[in-house]
Amino acid sequence: MVYGINNKKEGRRQMNIALIIAGGSGQRMHQDIPKQFLNVQDKPVIIYTMEVFQRHPEIDGIEVVCLDGWHEILIAYAKQFNINKLSGVVSGGITGQESIRNGVYAISEKFSDDDLVLVHDAIRPMISAEIISDNIAKCRLHGSAIAVVPCAEAMLETEDKICSESSYDRERLVRTQTPQAFPLGKLLWAHEEAKKRGITNSVASCTLMIELGEKLYFSAGSEKNIKLTTPEDLEIFKALLNSKKADWLK
Repeated sequence: MVYGINNKKEGRRQMNIALIIAGGSGQRMHQDIPKQFLNVQDKPVIIYTMEVFQRHPEIDGIEVVCLDGWHEILIAYAKQFNINKLSGVVSGGITGQESIRNGVYAISEKFSDDDLVLVHDAIRPMISAEIISDNIAKCRLHGSAIAVVPCAEAMLETEDKICSESSYDRERLVRTQTPQAFPLGKLLWAHEEAKKRGITNSVASCTLMIELGEKLYFSAGSEKNIKLTTPEDLEIFKALLNSKKADWLK
């Protein structure tokens, strides 16, 4: 499939942009502020996430989809913590799909269709440089890259969330994470095609591509690349941070 490669910046190298999705309100965290702005050891969660992309030598820009009312706060934090790769902040949408689309459209005004976009959850602050590098490499090789980890648990199917009479073979399953990388032109095509087909609430870029009939390729994820959804997740994050500090002191 041709995604309309943009030649307006012909001759320059392919660039890599992190699209960080921070548009959620985080109701399951039971906090007064959005979970991506929770302060952990004197730093907001989203800054931990942005710092990894800031330090990575292959990342050229960071675009953030942010909850309305928090744009100026995010920009102030970015200045405080020297996130100078921040290329823009855009408002989120009603759904996750709409938030990603808003970010993709904003990136398209600054970058070319053959540049790579790494869509990443703001509330996955333990993303590593190795995960980012593999995501970029696999996307360059295959045209897509979804960070995944093997499914280690037994998987049961349920209709009522009370009981089960069937299971899935875990060897045929993987658990998806972010980042999820695609050429910008492919993401633009996907969101326009979704509009035409009436697909409005796909939960992630990978599920949207599957709904559109696309074949996806995997890159390396990590069990440490946790998503902060509940108060328990926040406690795990704090423990991982403390473990990192202990390693530095050795």
